[in-house]
Amino acid sequence: MSTINLTIETFEETVMADGITLVDFWAEWCGPCKMFGPIFEKAAEANSDIRFAKVDTENNQELAGGMGIQSIPTIMAFRDGVMLFSQPGAMPAASLDQLIDAIRKVDMDDVRKQIAEAEAANNNE
Repeated sequence: MSTINLTIETFEETVMADGITLVDFWAEWCGPCKMFGPIFEKAAEANSDIRFAKVDTENNQELAGGMGIQSIPTIMAFRDGVMLFSQPGAMPAASLDQLIDAIRKVDMDDVRKQIAEAEAANNNE
């Protein structure tokens, strides 16, 4: 599967969907982004069960700002609408593969339980 381009209009519905979504925040002028792009595309082709998306930060400055992007490339991983990972910097292919494996192995029932407990604790303060 190839990557999809996200905008402020399509970002939320895409990352909130069931399953795994990896998002690459990038810009055309960014050297590390250009190096990472082919790695991201190759991973997209090898992992058809995952949505791979890109956000052009130049054309989507409001979205990038809203997501707190301060350095590009920045990679974010979402699963079932929950952000599990966010890190600036280009990744080597092996690190991206490790991230994908780790995201697949996350116990989402445990994550939802932790979120619910944190929300309950905040509501009791």
